[in-house]
Amino acid sequence: MKLHELSPAEGSKKTAKRIGRGHGSGWGKTAGKGHKGQKARAGKGMRVGFEGGQMPLQRRIPKRGFNNIFRKYVVAINVGTLNKFEDGAVVDIAALADKGIVKNSFDSVKILSNGTLTKKLTVKANAFSKGAVAKIEAAGGKTEVI
Repeated sequence: MKLHELSPAEGSKKTAKRIGRGHGSGWGKTAGKGHKGQKARAGKGMRVGFEGGQMPLQRRIPKRGFNNIFRKYVVAINVGTLNKFEDGAVVDIAALADKGIVKNSFDSVKILSNGTLTKKLTVKANAFSKGAVAKIEAAGGKTEVI
């Protein structure tokens, strides 16, 4: 095969629609722009969201509240949920994801004291409540802040 024998794959190249090139082309005369009006004129069209001078939707809808773009999404996990793990296991964020306890994206994980823990676990998380630390240590486990 030589360089001049190469050709693109069948159907990969599409011929451009030649607008405004006579009646026979099917796109002659008004060239798909209809008759008169703002959209038929040359130059820049209307900006995004323009509704012909009517108050645009993004301005009609009431704005309420405040969205903090710097917010941190903290996943709260109760001590009782940790009973899903085997006795003596190391519970970290990867282990929580494997068990399906945490999903999606988050900034940190906090362990809360709701429920009872019956297994001896080493728990690694971003934060712990005082009650959670007490319950984990009472069950013979350890806590570690990462």
